[in-house]
Amino acid sequence: MDRYLIRKADEKDLDSIEMIYDRIHDAEESGKLTTGWIRGIYPVRCTAQEAIRREDMYVLEKEKRVLAAAIINRVQGDIYAQGSWKFPAESEKVCVLHTLAVLPEEAGKGYGQAMIRFYESLAEKTGCTELRLDTNEKNLAARTLYQKMGYQEAGILPTVFNGIPDVRLVLLEKQI
Repeated sequence: MDRYLIRKADEKDLDSIEMIYDRIHDAEESGKLTTGWIRGIYPVRCTAQEAIRREDMYVLEKEKRVLAAAIINRVQGDIYAQGSWKFPAESEKVCVLHTLAVLPEEAGKGYGQAMIRFYESLAEKTGCTELRLDTNEKNLAARTLYQKMGYQEAGILPTVFNGIPDVRLVLLEKQI
């Protein structure tokens, strides 16, 4: 993988992030990808816009082109309270990765792993010892990647997730 930069996103990145979401929705609708995300429901432009405003959206950029995006913060969804966490932690020690998205045509090049390594490093620098994230049970590619990177499943829970009904949400964790 050639050189890239991971940085905090700003308003000028909004169109690029939305395009990544749209390309993922295209791939999902054509059967090339299974994320469980639904166009017009999640993720959408305002998902990225709100994260940029909160200053917790990050992008991976290569040759001035945004290829991946993710939200990194300490916000645990309400359903996290039902997780069978192996590593209980005070909320201020938990860092959460949300909405990791890689441009489908760039998949398999290590950008998802790079974003996860960045997330882990950022968590450590900010004093977090517990990493948490989630994915749809259907998203086998993400589950495989997370497990490969040392994350353990802490439960699969039925929920309405970001407006998407009938989701079986996989909670994952890793201690640093």
